[in-house]
Amino acid sequence: MTFSHHKGGTGKTTSCLNIAGFCVLAGKKVLVVDCDPQANATAGLGISPESAQKNMYDVFMSRVDGFPQVKMAEIVMSTESGIDLAPASLDLVGAEPYLYGIASRAEVLRDALLPLRQTYDFILIDTPPSMGQFVINGLFAADHIIITLDSGSFALNGVGPLFTIFEDMKQDLGKALRVDMAIISRWGEGGEMECPVPDENRKSDLVSWLRSFLVPPHVPTAEEKKAEEEHEKEHERLAGMLAEIGKKFPEVHTVPYSPEIYEAQKRGMPISHVAPESSAGRVYKTIAEEVMKWT
Repeated sequence: MTFSHHKGGTGKTTSCLNIAGFCVLAGKKVLVVDCDPQANATAGLGISPESAQKNMYDVFMSRVDGFPQVKMAEIVMSTESGIDLAPASLDLVGAEPYLYGIASRAEVLRDALLPLRQTYDFILIDTPPSMGQFVINGLFAADHIIITLDSGSFALNGVGPLFTIFEDMKQDLGKALRVDMAIISRWGEGGEMECPVPDENRKSDLVSWLRSFLVPPHVPTAEEKKAEEEHEKEHERLAGMLAEIGKKFPEVHTVPYSPEIYEAQKRGMPISHVAPESSAGRVYKTIAEEVMKWT
């Protein structure tokens, strides 16, 4: 399955690694393929991009005349999480110009992965934030596609170009693409805005009842009223966004903002191995359970 979006910061790598982590904990054999020259998936699994002697650059360049033949199995490495990794490095940037000179350039990744399809229960492909050849290769190789979105105001603007890419691939390559799932990351990142609750609304016991006589009721300040209004507007915006995305994709999941995600990334591990019971961890576990039904 391929994780894709032409924008950065939508949670592609985070979703890829965390779903992979829960699949591994469920006893599945999983390979993550890092097709992003930024190598965030590689670093996110605790591997220094510079440490791998061979990486996805070598696999892609194997289809270019005059370069050594390197099979995918030769670059795969184990990670502490139990997830196998086909690593990337910044060198991958240099491979893309060569791909434009290959007639079957969209098929390079698919062909490279064919010998490993029986080895793994799941192969997860992380793609870069672009519309280039690595994204096209990832989509062409995919049996399933997961689109990641952020919860910002312009998230819906990115959906149209995605479907344009899909239509172009159908016309040019004969590959019909269908998105199986959308994941919206950092849902509600601003958190719940707290507004003081007047004491008279909390007469659950004798003390609070007495306080209602002794303490004057709280009168919200102008700042508190403004904050509450902004909170309500944000709630309405998110609800509208979710409704619109639900019309475009068959399955939509929202992943709440969770600081544990970044802690896990710093440790080079998926959240499944660091904080599975965190708010984001529980959602990613649910998503992974859905993904595992696709086989």
